[in-house]
Amino acid sequence: METSKERLMELYSTMVKIRLFEERIVDLYARGLVPGLAHLYIGEEAVAAGACAGLRRDDYITSTHRGHGHVIAKGADLKPMMAELFGKRTGYCKGKGGSMHIADMSIGILGANGIAGGGIPIAAGAGLSIKLRKTDQVAVCFFGDGASNNGTFHESLNLASLHKLPVIFVCENNQYGISLSQARHQAIKDIAVRATGYDMPGVVVDGNDVIEVHTTVSKAVGRARAGEGPTLIECKTYRWRGHHEGDPNQGRRYRTVEEIEEWKKKDPIKRFAGKLLEEKILTRKRISSLEAKITEEIDQAVAYADQSPFPAVEEMYEDVLLTR
Repeated sequence: METSKERLMELYSTMVKIRLFEERIVDLYARGLVPGLAHLYIGEEAVAAGACAGLRRDDYITSTHRGHGHVIAKGADLKPMMAELFGKRTGYCKGKGGSMHIADMSIGILGANGIAGGGIPIAAGAGLSIKLRKTDQVAVCFFGDGASNNGTFHESLNLASLHKLPVIFVCENNQYGISLSQARHQAIKDIAVRATGYDMPGVVVDGNDVIEVHTTVSKAVGRARAGEGPTLIECKTYRWRGHHEGDPNQGRRYRTVEEIEEWKKKDPIKRFAGKLLEEKILTRKRISSLEAKITEEIDQAVAYADQSPFPAVEEMYEDVLLTR
């Protein structure tokens, strides 16, 4: 599939925006400005950027606890996003959701999710809604290697296959389910082989190659829009930081320094920038200009979040479903 220069620049810009946003959160979290937990996406930017670039505004995504990259790639506004991370009432969820629960229904973001695998059945439900409403939307579901062991994964793939739902299941295999390596939680090497049991295509891609991710997901999107059903795509990638900010020594209890450094050499952004520079689509000057522009946008988001008020105590139960 031929990719236009405009799309190539869009992919690069999205990855840089995710990286710079997450690097800012490293600092803000360390200074105590981001309450709760923060699971950062540094190193995995090519998956979100590549997958979401082929989606329309009215298409759906479901995200994970490590969801900042997904929602940025789908078009989330950084100001209410940052405000949500700060726990402020101007945030996407009025400061009550935090890092793991960014949602914006107006652009198809059905929510990041603090429960591993929690977004998978939501995506299947969105797919069933699309089929019943007879639209040509699709739903893209992001989840990790650990979540692929959950019952929700198997139930959702079975339902999607049976009813030919327009769902693209994107497994971000970053090699670890919290602190447990894939080799210790699965007997299989490739999660994509599980697609065979549900009679759907299963594809393994280099999750650090944004073009490969984009091409593969776009093909699956076209297939879903045509009524041909779901696809399971496994993106092999790696998170540079620990499972969450505060994970001792960035996860070196269960990973070696050598392994982390080896994956950093596969940096999806440097790799893609090198390709664009070589093909003269990008220049060093344009890289600097883009980074400055995004940094200013992030600065404005931080200022907005910092100046915004916290929710009032009286608002504690507003927008919250109470069950007895």
